[in-house]
Amino acid sequence: MTKLFLDTNIVMDLLGQRAPFCQDAMRLFAMSYKKKVQLWVSPMTYATVSYLLRKHGSEGVKILLSNFRQLSRVATANERTIDDSLAAQFNDFEDAMQYYCAVKAKVDAIITRNGKDFSNSKLPVMTAGEFLASIK
Repeated sequence: MTKLFLDTNIVMDLLGQRAPFCQDAMRLFAMSYKKKVQLWVSPMTYATVSYLLRKHGSEGVKILLSNFRQLSRVATANERTIDDSLAAQFNDFEDAMQYYCAVKAKVDAIITRNGKDFSNSKLPVMTAGEFLASIK
């Protein structure tokens, strides 16, 4: 089964219903529901999404995140993740953290709308649309 690491922007596309990007995100989550792919995120994604969606109220956000959790797995972040991220040649520390969570989860690709943020990645990096087109 293909393991995909979702950058936070992909999760926000879905849960925040950000058009037009939410359509491709919905297709990825439908694939996860049908057990065709395995979706991974970092623990930071939960905190960031919770903060960005706070307008829905804390209970509404908890429901969204609980539903999201049923379709995704959470990568491990630990001291090694921090150390690797601090030493990495990424412009943004948060992107480095996402990357090393993805590496630790042994995913097949990183899915993001900001590929340039992962220009130092040794893993394939693509948009949701690019991934979906690659499996047709």
